[in-house]
Amino acid sequence: MATPPDICIRGAGIVGRTLALLLARERLRVALVDAPPQTTGPDVRAYSLNGAAQRLLQDLRCWPDSPAVTPVHQMQVFGDHGGTLTFGAQDQGTSELNWMVDVPVLEARLAAAVQFQPQIEVVPSPVAAPLTVICEGRASQTRAELGVGFDITAYEQHAIATRLRCELPHGGVARQWFTWGQVPGRTESQAEILALLPLGGEGGHEVALVWSVHPLRVPHLMDLSSEDFAQELAQACGLALGRMSLTAERAVWPLQLARASRWIGDMPGTSKQAFALAGDAAHAMHPLAGQGLNVGLADVAELVRVIQAKEFWRPLHDLKLLRRYERARQADVQAMGLVTDGLQRLFAQPGPVWQNLRNWGMRGFDRSGPLKNWMTRHAMGADAPSAH
Repeated sequence: MATPPDICIRGAGIVGRTLALLLARERLRVALVDAPPQTTGPDVRAYSLNGAAQRLLQDLRCWPDSPAVTPVHQMQVFGDHGGTLTFGAQDQGTSELNWMVDVPVLEARLAAAVQFQPQIEVVPSPVAAPLTVICEGRASQTRAELGVGFDITAYEQHAIATRLRCELPHGGVARQWFTWGQVPGRTESQAEILALLPLGGEGGHEVALVWSVHPLRVPHLMDLSSEDFAQELAQACGLALGRMSLTAERAVWPLQLARASRWIGDMPGTSKQAFALAGDAAHAMHPLAGQGLNVGLADVAELVRVIQAKEFWRPLHDLKLLRRYERARQADVQAMGLVTDGLQRLFAQPGPVWQNLRNWGMRGFDRSGPLKNWMTRHAMGADAPSAH
């Protein structure tokens, strides 16, 4: 980079590239560190993106086309003893609750946009800049090198993810079951969360699976043949979409609730350079609410808004400036983390008393009117400001 950058972004995933493109629009020079990817298994990711994330990516002209984007018109949640919740887009006066987005396609759109942005230079290793933004994911090496604590609460669950083709069309409905599964070596069943998320565009027959199960159950499910796995899954969801067949390999990873002890600070050895964390480098939460990437993109939008609104004399490395970002995002992330953690723990409690309590709560919430509408709009990102 002939001219020193204003900002160095470490991590060229969806969060890092989106941030680079937004900052480039502000006429800031950006160095984007794109290290060689580490092969960790099949990429079967598909993210649920809300309205705020959609507006952000559309504004950058990086929103994918169908069938890489599938609108979700309704979400159905099934408890373990008859409790149900239904969230409908029509109830909110809109046609979609959110969208399921194919990750590789979105990443390709963002990468292409970065190539055509002269304010961004992709570099193989970090360079000095007044502000470094760390977007390396939950296993961030830079965060560790800076001595920033990452407080982790491990769930007694792993996520198994894959993609399937179903006998019946998904109808634009996201489905989630809170169930119980038999774990080898355990006499009691353990709580599980099974989600089937629509893919392949309107009228599609493809779904993304995220099945949160006890770690001791993982070897059994991963060792099954594709046919036997699909059959066990179809039984677990009550043949909601008929017969199923796998169209991808299975991936697995541990689930956790995590949060960085601080999101900003001075770079070691200088007061003229600072850092900020964003995305999974700053936080991680259970995928049951499908808010992980939405929260990461909200980090990006808030950081850009803070930079846009800064006093002309205040440098980018000013910690008072960056603290505005930290305060704004920590509160929202903590609230979302409490919701997902609370739901996970509520449905993990065994016994008929807890079973009756949570299913009574689900039925009551489903009829709650204003409260349900408020939470739905919040999850949809309907009221979130945009980064302009």
